[in-house]
Amino acid sequence: MPLTPKQKKVLEFVKKYSSRHEFSPSLREIGKHIGVSSPATVHQHLTALERKGFLGREKSQPRSITIQPLESIESPYSGAVGVNSMTLPIVGSANCGPAEILAEENIEGYLKISTSLLNRRDGLFVVRASGDSMNRANFFGKTIEDGDFVIIDSLDRSAKHGDYVLSIIDGCANLKKFISDRNGQKMLLSESKSKKNYKPIFLHEADDFMVNGKIISVIKK
Repeated sequence: MPLTPKQKKVLEFVKKYSSRHEFSPSLREIGKHIGVSSPATVHQHLTALERKGFLGREKSQPRSITIQPLESIESPYSGAVGVNSMTLPIVGSANCGPAEILAEENIEGYLKISTSLLNRRDGLFVVRASGDSMNRANFFGKTIEDGDFVIIDSLDRSAKHGDYVLSIIDGCANLKKFISDRNGQKMLLSESKSKKNYKPIFLHEADDFMVNGKIISVIKK
């Protein structure tokens, strides 16, 4: 799950403080750093970070906050004998429907994949698909279903007609098929086999829109 800006600030402070002092900060020290006077509010942030797997605590011990290692997920065949592998950062989720998930690039973990699937790692990252509006997409024989890992090439942002892209619309992340018709109208299309009516997202010059990269591979959940 993505972190809020305040949770991210708490986590970074705990990491730096613990590294410098070899023990964790107090609730009041954390609160002072993030501009919060209530220890209860700090406690809420720490509880959220625990729930998301970033921190651990011993409830009865003061200054006992520990940094948890990031999740490491292995894709199929990544651990097979004789197969070289690499890891790519998982930076959150992206909708396969209306653009509703904020595009905060917080590393949630890493996906371990075989190097036979990709020939480089520069500029590549992973998002989790959320929703069912792309489950009829034919991306080299693969659909994009809820929970799948989608690999994005952030170095290629020049979308052409028919490309599958990670777009950012009004600060929200979306996985869609990019269409540019002969009249110059640009839009983002869903490709779903569900009965939901996913309407095209028509793009205009005044829209807060960007292509954050092209989809280059899909790892099934």
